[in-house]
Amino acid sequence: MPGIYHGADYDLVGTIVGVVDRKKIIDGKSIKAGDVIIGLPSTGLHTNGYSLAREILFNQLGYRLDASIGAGGLLGDELMKVHKLYLPEIRKVRAKVDIRGIAHITGGGLVDNIPRVLPENVNAEIQLGTWAIPPIFKVLSAAGRMPAEELHQVFNMGVGMVLIVREKDAAKAVKLSRGKIIGQIVKGNRKVVLKEAKK
Repeated sequence: MPGIYHGADYDLVGTIVGVVDRKKIIDGKSIKAGDVIIGLPSTGLHTNGYSLAREILFNQLGYRLDASIGAGGLLGDELMKVHKLYLPEIRKVRAKVDIRGIAHITGGGLVDNIPRVLPENVNAEIQLGTWAIPPIFKVLSAAGRMPAEELHQVFNMGVGMVLIVREKDAAKAVKLSRGKIIGQIVKGNRKVVLKEAKK
């Protein structure tokens, strides 16, 4: 990350490795037009977009870590929020519902991550305005003056995980996951289409 490492600095990281039976892998092959996209909330930036966020927040806006952001929260606290683990929600939903696809919204945001699980003949149509945008993203959006597609490609914008289920299972999956319906699968060519909220 530019501006972070100097001289002998180094980065110590960890990773999580899982094992799944091949027949139980959720690979997206059964996704069809008409399926519903459920977004699970993120806790903040998670692990992506920090270089741009630092540029906007500290260099462009001149914020300090003790600056107030949103409903009285401090910027430093927002930037240090822990990346959410979604395994409990996935287990709850999968025990009751057939999950056709899962996308972890990391670097690349909704725009680049959802297509990885889509079959070739469908698009993911995301309805903007269907979930709450955390304060940190509102500040970045207003100051960065980026188009919606770029924002949703750099940042998770408040959605850290996406589940794709059949329409008939959507209400149950939302209740189990505490997520929000944020879009649907439509015919297409393996892309994400962002639909602006109607005014």
